[in-house]
Amino acid sequence: MLAGWLLVILPSVMVGGVSILTFLIGTPEYMANQLRQDLWRAGHAHAGVFLILSLVLLRYVDEATLGRMAKWLVRLGPPVAAILLPVAFFLSVLTPTATEPNALINLAYAGAVVLAAAVVTLGVGLLRKQR
Repeated sequence: MLAGWLLVILPSVMVGGVSILTFLIGTPEYMANQLRQDLWRAGHAHAGVFLILSLVLLRYVDEATLGRMAKWLVRLGPPVAAILLPVAFFLSVLTPTATEPNALINLAYAGAVVLAAAVVTLGVGLLRKQR
């Protein structure tokens, strides 16, 4: 069921790509702020990559030797990271005149920790199965 939801959500990342393209073509304020361009581009890229990673990891969860809670961390961690990192990048420079990220950029660190915990947990669970 989670894979189905992720596949339904994935087109929203595509819409985000179109919105960035629209900004590049028709919004001079967007083009004038390199920091905002970079962080919005990074947010969009991280969302797409982490959603695809989420789908890939789902294929391995049931093969791993993990407890029930650890399996849920692996299932939900990457999609949560796919939300936290882009939100951090987008909302930390929401205004067109932002010259530095605001405190919301710290959500990126939280997302990275969640993602790392999920990936390492799955890796350990897969290695334990090999014994």
